[in-house]
Amino acid sequence: MTHVSTAKEEAASTGDLVALRSVDKHFGALHVLQDIDLTIARGEVVVVIGPSGSGKSTLCRTINRLETIDSGTITIDGKPLPEEGRQLARLRADVGMVFQSFNLFAHKTVLENVMLGQIKVRRTDKRQAEERARALLDRVGVGAQADKYPAQLSGGQQQRVAIARALAMEPKVMLFDEPTSALDPEMINEVLEVMQQLARDGMTMIVVTHEMGFARSAANRVVFMADGRIVEEAAPDQFFSNPRSDRAKDFLSKILHH
Repeated sequence: MTHVSTAKEEAASTGDLVALRSVDKHFGALHVLQDIDLTIARGEVVVVIGPSGSGKSTLCRTINRLETIDSGTITIDGKPLPEEGRQLARLRADVGMVFQSFNLFAHKTVLENVMLGQIKVRRTDKRQAEERARALLDRVGVGAQADKYPAQLSGGQQQRVAIARALAMEPKVMLFDEPTSALDPEMINEVLEVMQQLARDGMTMIVVTHEMGFARSAANRVVFMADGRIVEEAAPDQFFSNPRSDRAKDFLSKILHH
């Protein structure tokens, strides 16, 4: 078993939490991820942007193995992604994910939604799970809604519950796949504010989003994708004020109305 600990030590010493190396993925004839190399350090907030169909969401979904890859390697905290079974469930607890749709269990209360994974996967006892769930619901600003059902909440509130549910597992990294794109405009900020706070608290985050304001203010690094490739990576200031590639310039000119 020594090889595991050395990989772990290596990851700990380099501070890299997520590493993708030469990752390729096809959907039929479509080459959705082409030779992706990406490393995310502990505590780093990486925002992935780019035109529709560029592979952003697929990239996000490979990191917790919702999508399998054709070739290359992905490691989380020095360990390769597990294939299936119990280890995969544990990985998904370590890698929290928040989707476009909220994916809450409709027949369970908000509180039960946030308790469930803790009890089933983390084997936390009920009382502890409830305490943690209530604290997290307060943290995302929906503590008063604990006993309601998801359908009784606004979209913005449901998405904040989904964030609390992912956080309840004490993940090492959080993936956000366009978490605000299904929300009405007035609800977007309440979700982004929770994410901003998480970023400030040092959570490692990978965020696929169209919200450029969030990318500017919360990201340590912007990763720009087009046609299944990473075209450019830079600090937000540099990327938004001085993109190097024509693809990025073109993309920004379309979305940033100067």
